[in-house]
Amino acid sequence: QGAGFAMGQARLGPARLHHCMRAIGECEVLISLMVKRSTERTTFGKRIDEYSSTQAAISLSRIELDQCRLLVQQTAHQLDTVGNKIARKQISMIKVAVARSYQSIADRTIQLYGARGVTNDTPAASAFSRARAFRIYDGPDEVHLQTIARLEQQEQSGSLLDHYLLNQEV
Repeated sequence: QGAGFAMGQARLGPARLHHCMRAIGECEVLISLMVKRSTERTTFGKRIDEYSSTQAAISLSRIELDQCRLLVQQTAHQLDTVGNKIARKQISMIKVAVARSYQSIADRTIQLYGARGVTNDTPAASAFSRARAFRIYDGPDEVHLQTIARLEQQEQSGSLLDHYLLNQEV
């Protein structure tokens, strides 16, 4: 009795990790859809995969997704080895990074599909809607950004910078 909040907090880290892993899987599908669309669609006599804007959309999506995947893997490792409390900053980081990348990738997919991208003919529009909601549920980005900044300040206070400044000749 009286430990409900602590129990709830203990479940949040793994739950947020799980949400991020699902979003990463959906982003893989979205990137595949972009690649498929770009090789099938032509405009002005060219396949759209020949346009630099299409290449940039696919490339940026891959970069963002792989960055998120590595951050999620790092966070999962920390949860397994040091626990929720110590991994709090990384948990907040994945929540923000994955949600923002998810929304960006979904948006690029919609853009590549044009008007069809905002219909139910492709999974892009519903992915965008889920991605936008992802930035709110499990805590809005702003809350996680505050947590990251506060924990970063705690980690940095009296550590690396002070050591660096002490060892510099003035």
